[in-house]
Amino acid sequence: MKDTVFLFIFCLGFLVFVGCRNSTKETEISKDGTETLAALPDMHTSQIAIDYHGTYKGVVPCADCEGMETVITLKENEEYEIAVKYLGKSDAVYKESGNFSWGDDGRIITLEGLENRASQYQVGENKLFQLDLEGNRITGDLAENYILEKTN
Repeated sequence: MKDTVFLFIFCLGFLVFVGCRNSTKETEISKDGTETLAALPDMHTSQIAIDYHGTYKGVVPCADCEGMETVITLKENEEYEIAVKYLGKSDAVYKESGNFSWGDDGRIITLEGLENRASQYQVGENKLFQLDLEGNRITGDLAENYILEKTN
């Protein structure tokens, strides 16, 4: 009788242990036959988790004008349209369009075909954060001026 109770408790403990294993890992077997645990991809990227399609607008700083009124539209088919107006210089609106691509981390987009200007943006909840020419978030006193807000 004691053996039956012990066996029952052992089996129950084993099932609890197996059921509580971390489900965010999966097993990989290498070429030499060794088994390792590999992390599953993060499913909380901007590309997957955020409804990023739509139009973003803001006025970013300009070296020789009052600011650049910038409007970017991101489409579901990974196409973009950008319109820039140099405030205080002219009423002309400069428009370009093309494709955008996602970085490996699923958080940063690159507007392809733009030369000599910022073309990378970090995608946030209802915001685009313009990145510097090296792909870094802009910091400092003017950092808030490099954020485009989603309008629709």
